[in-house]
Amino acid sequence: MSDTPIDLRYLIKTFIKNGASDMHLKPGRPPLYRINGKLVPAKMKSLDHLIIKKMMMDVLSENKKKQLDEKHQTDFSFKVNETGRFRCNLFYQRGHLSAVVRIIPLITPNIDKLGIPGVVKELAMKTKGLVVVSGPTGSGKSTTLAAMIQYINHNASVHVLCLEDPIEYIFTDDKASITQREIGSDATSFEEGLFAGLRQDPDVIVIGELRDPATMKLALIAAETGHLVFATLHTHDARTTMERFIDVFPSEEQAQIRIQLANVLNGIVSQHLISTSNGEETIATCEIMINSPAITEAILKNEIVSIPEIIAKSSSLYKMQTFNQDLERKVKNGDITLDEAILVSPKPDDLRLKIAGVTHDGGYDIKAG
Repeated sequence: MSDTPIDLRYLIKTFIKNGASDMHLKPGRPPLYRINGKLVPAKMKSLDHLIIKKMMMDVLSENKKKQLDEKHQTDFSFKVNETGRFRCNLFYQRGHLSAVVRIIPLITPNIDKLGIPGVVKELAMKTKGLVVVSGPTGSGKSTTLAAMIQYINHNASVHVLCLEDPIEYIFTDDKASITQREIGSDATSFEEGLFAGLRQDPDVIVIGELRDPATMKLALIAAETGHLVFATLHTHDARTTMERFIDVFPSEEQAQIRIQLANVLNGIVSQHLISTSNGEETIATCEIMINSPAITEAILKNEIVSIPEIIAKSSSLYKMQTFNQDLERKVKNGDITLDEAILVSPKPDDLRLKIAGVTHDGGYDIKAG
């Protein structure tokens, strides 16, 4: 157990030294570091709630302190000089402050180095429509979205308006002009920032997260009026993303929302992070849905349940892929183990049979040679 005085800088230093992606701070436990997908307690004394409060108040702006008082939670980012940038969710549990801190690399991610399908570049270079990046918390959505924006930055002379809560990656203009507005300090809300943004001559609009029906409606309107709109949702795959987007509206509005989605949706990139075979890092596994004629028809007819099957059958023509197709490829390439793939697969039994060479109709995949 370390006798070193615990402060935020010390914890951050240990955070980085151990190659962790996240740090959990809660009273009564030592700091917990997420290393290769698993939470590992640090070898230091348990944290007192007063220590956590002091550490967090030192990096919290007055505006965020007010938000914490009013809503009992807040999101913000901060920078530790010569160390890096960090995103933090600060919240109360059992009456005391707790925090989850995530490291934000200083270097904006390169889309070619993330191991995500090449069709994502094609989605990034569309001139209008809606692209949704989905996945659970900690799945790398922000990293993938930042990589897509950076790809646009290097390849298109456009104005990109980013609405973020909080700002994570910092972009430097290349071919594009990138405006980054933080909710709370630069704009009062996503809704107001997006409404005002339509008058700021954007070509591309990036919404950190679709949190409510009002923001979703504005995103659809922006896409309908000729903008390329990117947004994220905390959903697990393309099907649940579509269901969330539609079901959040009153039943009397859902038919109209389906029409709008069918007209403007370019595609959905859903992802999870999974440990590699050597257990030393994580990589993304992705489901890709492109708005093909069959997908459009499924949306209009409210046959969202058929989307996974359409994706599975559209890998050649439209470059779509299901999670299982991507997981199968990664297992056969030796990137991940079958056991790890089974853990994240939406249909683990199907994946196990497919890798074993058994097809859904009970036959076998026979390969020549």
